[in-house]
Amino acid sequence: MSKKIEVTLTVNKEEVTLEIDPEERLLDTLRERLKLTGVKEGCGVGECGACTVLLDGEAVNSCMVLTGQVDGSRILTVEGLEVDGKLDPLQQAFIDYQAVQCGFCTPGMLMSAKALLNKNPHPDREDIKTAIEGNLCRCTGYEQIIQAIESVAGTTEKEE
Repeated sequence: MSKKIEVTLTVNKEEVTLEIDPEERLLDTLRERLKLTGVKEGCGVGECGACTVLLDGEAVNSCMVLTGQVDGSRILTVEGLEVDGKLDPLQQAFIDYQAVQCGFCTPGMLMSAKALLNKNPHPDREDIKTAIEGNLCRCTGYEQIIQAIESVAGTTEKEE
Protein backbone atom coordinates (compact mmCIF):
# COMPACT_ATOMS: atom_id res chain seq x y z
CA MET A 1 0.00 0.00 0.00
CA SER A 2 1.35 3.37 -0.98
CA LYS A 3 1.44 6.35 1.32
CA LYS A 4 -1.25 8.97 0.72
CA ILE A 5 -0.32 12.45 -0.41
CA GLU A 6 -2.21 15.70 0.01
CA VAL A 7 -3.05 17.85 -2.99
CA THR A 8 -4.90 21.12 -3.33
CA LEU A 9 -6.67 21.89 -6.58
CA THR A 10 -8.95 24.64 -7.77
CA VAL A 11 -11.72 22.79 -9.59
CA ASN A 12 -14.36 24.86 -11.36
CA LYS A 13 -13.28 27.86 -9.26
CA GLU A 14 -13.57 26.02 -5.93
CA GLU A 15 -10.49 25.03 -3.96
CA VAL A 16 -10.41 21.45 -2.71
CA THR A 17 -7.80 19.61 -0.66
CA LEU A 18 -7.70 15.83 -0.88
CA GLU A 19 -5.61 12.91 0.33
CA ILE A 20 -4.94 10.63 -2.60
CA ASP A 21 -2.83 7.69 -3.64
CA PRO A 22 0.23 8.86 -5.58
CA GLU A 23 -0.90 6.75 -8.58
CA GLU A 24 -4.42 8.20 -8.72
CA ARG A 25 -5.39 9.63 -12.10
CA LEU A 26 -6.95 13.07 -12.37
CA LEU A 27 -9.89 11.43 -14.16
CA ASP A 28 -10.61 9.27 -11.10
CA THR A 29 -10.21 12.18 -8.72
CA LEU A 30 -12.71 14.24 -10.68
CA ARG A 31 -15.27 11.48 -11.27
CA GLU A 32 -15.07 9.44 -8.10
CA ARG A 33 -14.04 11.87 -5.40
CA LEU A 34 -15.58 15.10 -6.67
CA LYS A 35 -18.55 13.49 -8.50
CA LEU A 36 -17.90 15.48 -11.66
CA THR A 37 -19.23 12.78 -13.94
CA GLY A 38 -19.28 15.00 -17.01
CA VAL A 39 -15.67 13.90 -17.39
CA LYS A 40 -15.97 10.59 -19.23
CA GLU A 41 -13.64 7.64 -19.37
CA GLY A 42 -13.45 6.28 -22.87
CA CYS A 43 -10.27 4.54 -23.90
CA GLY A 44 -8.28 5.21 -20.73
CA VAL A 45 -5.08 5.67 -22.74
CA GLY A 46 -5.39 9.23 -24.03
CA GLU A 47 -6.63 8.45 -27.52
CA CYS A 48 -10.35 9.33 -27.51
CA GLY A 49 -10.47 12.68 -25.68
CA ALA A 50 -13.64 11.88 -23.72
CA CYS A 51 -11.87 12.82 -20.48
CA THR A 52 -10.55 16.19 -21.70
CA VAL A 53 -10.43 18.96 -19.10
CA LEU A 54 -8.61 22.26 -18.96
CA LEU A 55 -5.54 22.16 -16.75
CA ASP A 56 -4.27 25.69 -16.15
CA GLY A 57 -5.98 26.61 -19.42
CA GLU A 58 -4.58 23.76 -21.52
CA ALA A 59 -6.70 20.90 -22.81
CA VAL A 60 -5.40 17.61 -21.40
CA ASN A 61 -6.59 14.02 -21.24
CA SER A 62 -7.27 13.59 -17.53
CA CYS A 63 -6.75 9.82 -17.83
CA MET A 64 -3.09 10.50 -18.59
CA VAL A 65 -2.41 12.87 -15.68
CA LEU A 66 -1.65 11.84 -12.12
CA THR A 67 -3.45 14.05 -9.63
CA GLY A 68 -0.30 14.35 -7.57
CA GLN A 69 1.44 15.96 -10.54
CA VAL A 70 -1.02 18.84 -10.67
CA ASP A 71 -1.06 19.98 -7.06
CA GLY A 72 -1.86 23.70 -7.00
CA SER A 73 -3.38 23.71 -10.48
CA ARG A 74 -6.65 25.06 -11.82
CA ILE A 75 -8.97 22.49 -13.39
CA LEU A 76 -12.03 23.34 -15.46
CA THR A 77 -14.49 20.58 -16.31
CA VAL A 78 -17.62 20.73 -18.42
CA GLU A 79 -19.60 21.31 -15.22
CA GLY A 80 -17.67 24.55 -14.75
CA LEU A 81 -18.71 25.99 -18.12
CA GLU A 82 -22.21 26.86 -16.95
CA VAL A 83 -22.27 30.01 -14.84
CA ASP A 84 -25.26 31.00 -12.69
CA GLY A 85 -27.51 28.60 -14.54
CA LYS A 86 -26.57 30.01 -17.94
CA LEU A 87 -24.95 27.72 -20.47
CA ASP A 88 -21.62 28.68 -21.96
CA PRO A 89 -22.07 29.91 -25.56
CA LEU A 90 -20.31 26.73 -26.72
CA GLN A 91 -22.79 24.53 -24.89
CA GLN A 92 -25.70 26.47 -26.42
CA ALA A 93 -24.14 26.27 -29.88
CA PHE A 94 -23.76 22.48 -29.58
CA ILE A 95 -27.49 22.32 -28.85
CA ASP A 96 -28.42 24.79 -31.60
CA TYR A 97 -26.36 22.97 -34.23
CA GLN A 98 -27.42 19.51 -33.11
CA ALA A 99 -23.80 18.62 -32.42
CA VAL A 100 -24.80 16.35 -29.54
CA GLN A 101 -25.83 12.79 -30.34
CA CYS A 102 -25.21 10.27 -27.58
CA GLY A 103 -23.34 12.96 -25.66
CA PHE A 104 -20.44 10.78 -24.58
CA CYS A 105 -17.81 12.74 -26.49
CA THR A 106 -19.50 16.11 -25.98
CA PRO A 107 -17.80 17.15 -22.72
CA GLY A 108 -14.36 16.48 -24.17
CA MET A 109 -15.25 18.25 -27.42
CA LEU A 110 -16.51 21.26 -25.50
CA MET A 111 -13.37 21.46 -23.41
CA SER A 112 -11.05 21.19 -26.42
CA ALA A 113 -13.08 23.90 -28.17
CA LYS A 114 -13.01 26.07 -25.04
CA ALA A 115 -9.22 25.80 -24.86
CA LEU A 116 -8.98 26.78 -28.52
CA LEU A 117 -11.29 29.78 -28.22
CA ASN A 118 -9.54 30.99 -25.09
CA LYS A 119 -6.28 31.16 -27.04
CA ASN A 120 -7.67 32.05 -30.46
CA PRO A 121 -11.11 33.70 -30.38
CA HIS A 122 -11.39 33.67 -34.18
CA PRO A 123 -10.02 30.34 -35.39
CA ASP A 124 -10.47 29.22 -38.97
CA ARG A 125 -11.89 25.81 -39.87
CA GLU A 126 -8.44 24.19 -39.93
CA ASP A 127 -7.64 25.54 -36.46
CA ILE A 128 -10.89 24.01 -35.19
CA LYS A 129 -10.19 20.66 -36.83
CA THR A 130 -6.72 20.62 -35.29
CA ALA A 131 -8.08 21.53 -31.84
CA ILE A 132 -10.60 18.67 -31.80
CA GLU A 133 -8.56 16.07 -33.64
CA GLY A 134 -7.85 14.28 -30.37
CA ASN A 135 -11.56 13.89 -29.63
CA LEU A 136 -13.32 10.97 -31.26
CA CYS A 137 -17.04 10.98 -32.07
CA ARG A 138 -18.65 7.76 -33.25
CA CYS A 139 -22.21 9.10 -33.64
CA THR A 140 -22.57 12.25 -35.66
CA GLY A 141 -19.41 13.00 -37.52
CA TYR A 142 -17.75 16.31 -37.08
CA GLU A 143 -19.56 18.79 -39.33
CA GLN A 144 -22.17 19.93 -36.80
CA ILE A 145 -19.51 20.14 -34.10
CA ILE A 146 -17.28 22.29 -36.30
CA GLN A 147 -20.24 24.52 -37.26
CA ALA A 148 -21.15 24.97 -33.60
CA ILE A 149 -17.61 26.04 -32.74
CA GLU A 150 -17.47 28.33 -35.78
CA SER A 151 -20.72 29.99 -34.71
CA VAL A 152 -19.25 30.91 -31.35
CA ALA A 153 -16.09 32.12 -33.02
CA GLY A 154 -18.21 34.33 -35.24
CA THR A 155 -16.79 32.82 -38.39
CA THR A 156 -20.05 31.55 -39.82
CA GLU A 157 -23.76 32.14 -39.65
CA LYS A 158 -26.21 29.50 -38.49
CA GLU A 159 -28.03 27.89 -41.39
CA GLU A 160 -31.80 28.09 -41.00
